[in-house]
Amino acid sequence: MMLHVPKVLTPEQVAECRRLLEAAEWSDGKATVGEQGALVKRNRQLPELSPVGRQLGELILGALARNPLFFAAALPLKTVPPLFNRYEGGEHYGNHIDGAVRAVPGSTHFIRTDLSSTLFLTDPADYDGGELLVFDTFGAHSVKLPAGDLVLYTSGSLHRVNPVTRGARISSFFWTQSMVPDERHRELLFKLDQNIQQIRGKLGESEETVALAGHYHNLLRIWSEI
Repeated sequence: MMLHVPKVLTPEQVAECRRLLEAAEWSDGKATVGEQGALVKRNRQLPELSPVGRQLGELILGALARNPLFFAAALPLKTVPPLFNRYEGGEHYGNHIDGAVRAVPGSTHFIRTDLSSTLFLTDPADYDGGELLVFDTFGAHSVKLPAGDLVLYTSGSLHRVNPVTRGARISSFFWTQSMVPDERHRELLFKLDQNIQQIRGKLGESEETVALAGHYHNLLRIWSEI
């Protein structure tokens, strides 16, 4: 799965994020990856327990909770508190696959990383390079979205961030454990949900849409693990 979720944050929320992040202290991004990732990672991040990061992370999680498209696609059970990174002056992140399990900062808990998210906080016109490339069976997909938009993709996908050659690319990133661990089941549920919404939009509520919604929820009962 790979999905563009537009307008997760409003322009005002993006501006507030940028204001606080510009005044924050950044550290070497290698601190949050293992040995393999450290070989190909060249960027800066806010420390995991940064007060600014925690404040903005709560803002993002609140926005996601109100976003029906993100919920329908991810069916989130748990999400790691959002982190923040910055690329400029040729910084990049080479080919890698996200780890399968992630510690929740400041706790003894772990989550399984089913889905990865990048929430862009810089408009594409403000920097050159910095494309997120995600590889799947259909090839490479280049992602460079407007500020406030998010891309959701399978955490097991090979991906990289191209070098930023002008300006700065600032983003938030995080991982989600889904209620439905099987990617095939998640995609089927998402497509069924979107088709139900489209039918309701065209024809209104009916016996058929009620029945389809019942099928959706019965499948969710079978496939979810909570």
